[in-house]
Amino acid sequence: MSEFFDARDAEQLLPGLRKARQAIGRGELIVMPTDTVYGIAADAFSASAVAALLAAKGRGRQSPPPVLVAGLSTMRALVAEVPAPVERLVEEFWPGGLTIVLPSQPSLSWDLGDTHGTVAVRMPADRIALELLEDCGPLAVSSANLTGKAAAVDAHNAYNMLRDSVAVYLDGGPSTHGVASTIVDATGLVGAGDRAVRVLREGAVSRARLREVLGDLLEPDPEPLHDASAS
Repeated sequence: MSEFFDARDAEQLLPGLRKARQAIGRGELIVMPTDTVYGIAADAFSASAVAALLAAKGRGRQSPPPVLVAGLSTMRALVAEVPAPVERLVEEFWPGGLTIVLPSQPSLSWDLGDTHGTVAVRMPADRIALELLEDCGPLAVSSANLTGKAAAVDAHNAYNMLRDSVAVYLDGGPSTHGVASTIVDATGLVGAGDRAVRVLREGAVSRARLREVLGDLLEPDPEPLHDASAS
């Protein structure tokens, strides 16, 4: 049976965080607010917990979850290298709505799914999420929804989809933005890559903002679709 806590209520916040930490420690799932949309979270270093996360969403191993971290130092422990342009992105957009894909640290013992040797990392701008990340370490977190459904922007919406597959729900109120993070692939900056950063998903951070930081390292903007009716 799931437990539900109103994290806006001081009397429920502390027991809610305690129950959430305990659930993560047991390899169970939680739903928590982030600065973008609500997330379903699991211990990133528990293969069974990550598998349960994917199963709860109705997702396969071909769609590995991103990993949320408490800051740049944790990111450095998870990735093979943090190139200077990525440091600039982190300085500008973290904590916030930018997820960065890099080659993962090969010595790590974890299984997020079919990652092809990469990991997608983000530091959220949400005090509840950051407190859990400080206490629990990196968490595998995906949007709290069933695959094919819209991402949950409040805890009750998440519960209506995920039900008792999640042990603890932390309700922080409606999402402030309700827009998923932008995801960029920065693997081309590492080793003998092509030195380009590619936008995999547009979201909270615009291409224009990314270009302000990256300049020509950002892939060219896509060509606008040709409108045949204007011919």
